[in-house]
Amino acid sequence: VQLQASGGGLVQAGGSLRLSCAASELSFRGYHVGWFRQAPGKEREFVAGISRSFVQYYSDNVKGRFAISRDNAKNTVYLQMNSAKPEDTAVYYCAASRRASYSSGCDDTNAYVYWGQGTLVTVSS
Repeated sequence: VQLQASGGGLVQAGGSLRLSCAASELSFRGYHVGWFRQAPGKEREFVAGISRSFVQYYSDNVKGRFAISRDNAKNTVYLQMNSAKPEDTAVYYCAASRRASYSSGCDDTNAYVYWGQGTLVTVSS
């Protein structure tokens, strides 16, 4: 099973970027999918998650600026980043979960069984 995160790059503050997470040998249809990020010297933190039934969850840091979506036909989950801030700079990871209750633990890294390799997002001021 592989999760491939892509779409990272350099963006100016206030700009937009769309990250993609594609899965191979795994059907996203049966999984909840989350995005996490890790900045240098910091712990990995939850950014956004989307359940099997398309319910979305966001951290307070990105609520109103980021949007998570999924296209099961393409086996891909997206993270649309708008109004980017320098503090959004990090390596972004996607991950898949089959947790029975996603709402209560979507922000817990232990809830996820598969992880992508990460894609670097740099927001310049």
